[in-house]
Amino acid sequence: MITRPHHDGSELYVSDPAPALGDTVTVFVRVPRGTGVSRVHMRWVRDGEPVFTSLRIDRRTGGDTWWRGEIEAHNPVTRYRFLLGTTTGVRWLTAVGVTAHDVPDSTDFRLVAEPPAPAWARDAVIYQIFPDRYARSPAADLRETPDWAVRASSWDEPVEPGPDAVRVLYGGDLDGIARRLGHVTDLGADTIYLTPFFPARSNHRYDAAGFDRVDPLLGGDRALERLSSAARERGLRLIGDLTTNHTGDAHPWFGRRPEFYYPGVFWLGVPSLPKLNWASPGLRREFRGIVQQWLSEPYGLSGWRIDVANMTARHGADDWNHEVAALLRRALRDARPDGLLIAEHGHDATGDLDRDGWHGTMNYAGFTRPVWCWLRAETVPFDGFLGNPEELPVRDAGALVATMSAFASQMSWRSWEASWSLLGSHDTARIRTVVGDAERQHVAAGLLFTLPGTPMVFAGDEIGLTGGGNESARVPMPWDRPWDTVTLSRYRELIALRKSSPALRRGGLRWVHADGDTLVFLRESAAQSVLVLARRAAGDPIKLVGLPADTTLENLYGGAKPLHIEPDGSTAIDGYGPAVQVWALP
Repeated sequence: MITRPHHDGSELYVSDPAPALGDTVTVFVRVPRGTGVSRVHMRWVRDGEPVFTSLRIDRRTGGDTWWRGEIEAHNPVTRYRFLLGTTTGVRWLTAVGVTAHDVPDSTDFRLVAEPPAPAWARDAVIYQIFPDRYARSPAADLRETPDWAVRASSWDEPVEPGPDAVRVLYGGDLDGIARRLGHVTDLGADTIYLTPFFPARSNHRYDAAGFDRVDPLLGGDRALERLSSAARERGLRLIGDLTTNHTGDAHPWFGRRPEFYYPGVFWLGVPSLPKLNWASPGLRREFRGIVQQWLSEPYGLSGWRIDVANMTARHGADDWNHEVAALLRRALRDARPDGLLIAEHGHDATGDLDRDGWHGTMNYAGFTRPVWCWLRAETVPFDGFLGNPEELPVRDAGALVATMSAFASQMSWRSWEASWSLLGSHDTARIRTVVGDAERQHVAAGLLFTLPGTPMVFAGDEIGLTGGGNESARVPMPWDRPWDTVTLSRYRELIALRKSSPALRRGGLRWVHADGDTLVFLRESAAQSVLVLARRAAGDPIKLVGLPADTTLENLYGGAKPLHIEPDGSTAIDGYGPAVQVWALP
């Protein structure tokens, strides 16, 4: 099982994941006994030209030999891979794994000499709130209904999908969120991501009518001040949501600053959403100020999620996406050096990462979709995934590993860590609806909190809310109705486990077993190693080999008995399921 040479970007394998340009970094390759590896070379790319150096044996621990080499962070992104000499021929070790054939340089490991995501983000648990649907304050009843909107008859009125759904207001506001922060802290989350709070002509507010003030329907600027103050008192951070690809046609810019827009071009052809033209120096200056205004006091946001970042500054032959990402990053860094910048991509974001722009992405392609495909119910009441025209396919655990590995191999380890892992959002079906029941949602949550990446929870998932599309998934938080307290307890326990575990927050990843219904992997840091089992259904016991011989692994989560490892390094795990189990290695 654990018989493959391994390297990743975590602390066990890279001495400095955030070097300055020109620094020398030590890297390690872990080679289990029995692989026949007798020599290891590193190929790294300097100014576009491959350079080979030889590694030497650093130490032997248990059944592993650790090979050591040095690499210079010569370019902002320095790519490297390893050539393994074995008794059966040479093999490449890249971020996609060990191969007996040549693979493209895009799968190389990456050493990035740019400032990393802030340290707090690596340990964060994000809680996403859609303000209109989270909680109301008493002041919500006193606000006039704007001409574009229709008021829901009550907080518990069902959400009805359809073309007019974006006009329905339930009256959630920022003071309502402030009154319910205890739920966020009790859950264990420490960072709130708010979907847009700017004025608009929809309940989702991605059609901004201004970026200089908070929507009065949410309580205005003072309400954001109060929420920020209340969040700080509880040790919570706030992240805002900024639309850089388009505005609404009610935005003052649309009539007064035509150079800010492409004439006659609208996002996805929607005539109320004119597309911004980032060729305009004036637009760039405006957004620099917008980014900084809300990061500064008295609001004190800790960063931004950028809506449809994949389309921002791209139109036909024009592509200033990277320039704009870098501009926003500089603006953020100048106002708040510990700020976070996350890009929304609904598909493959890897080509836009690992430079001086986005810290990470919402990892729909490399996390959400493979988890959905492995755990989906036999029937699901929706078509496709984020607009895909085909039914969501059913995959096995091997396909999950292959998909996650393919996307992870196209980005640096630190971009993977900074990217948000999510089981769903305001743009998707609810995870409970996707998987069909509480037990499979438990498995999905287990993966969310034990795999690399920053976990993000869409408010309501933790109590088992359902919904088969983005509108029906945006149901108001049912504060006065019964909750699925078993699921809530599981989320709390999994978040507490993640926060207490150095391996789950900082450790590397080694896949151990992936076959049909069962997935097993190791998370390993300098301070701790844990073994994680996820099963989507009950099945036969599985036998693992290559573990530390003659030891006992204590259970940290799931209630299973301790695992005793035989003198030959093998153990058997019972076939119960669906299940999530976590054991600590000695």
